[in-house]
Amino acid sequence: MDFSRPRVIAEFGPGEGCHTREIARRMDRDSRLLLFELDEDLAGHLKDSFRDDPRVDVLHADAAKLGQALADRGLNHCDYVFSGIPFSLLEKEKKRALLRTTYDVLAPHDDAAFIIYQVTNELRTRGHCDHFPRAESEYCLVNIPPMFVTKFYKTANGSGHGKKNGKH
Repeated sequence: MDFSRPRVIAEFGPGEGCHTREIARRMDRDSRLLLFELDEDLAGHLKDSFRDDPRVDVLHADAAKLGQALADRGLNHCDYVFSGIPFSLLEKEKKRALLRTTYDVLAPHDDAAFIIYQVTNELRTRGHCDHFPRAESEYCLVNIPPMFVTKFYKTANGSGHGKKNGKH
């Protein structure tokens, strides 16, 4: 993620906030971060953790409500959507609807991206994200367990090294 200027970022399933804290630390002072956490206890923990940071909104809500959450805050798009939720566990129609919503809310610029980390690369290999014109994947062996980190881009242009459905 490019943190050199103000960004609007959403995170699906931040859990206890391990990645969230690092994103917030790197964000510009005028950036916004919307966190979608379904677990009530974890959402409460996140609200406590970020209570003094006006850039962060914790929503005890389904990530499918991202478009409405942006509109409620007068925001048009996200520059990045970051997710660790296990898409492989979602039923096919819910998965596809969430992926379509995610694509629709991404800003129309070359580095706007949906960034996921998953144990499997099924979103890419099974065609669930074919509506994203460009993707890059990396298998991170140093993580326990190893994870695929994949960036699905809003546009086909840009300085990224990925290409549509290319393997890396």
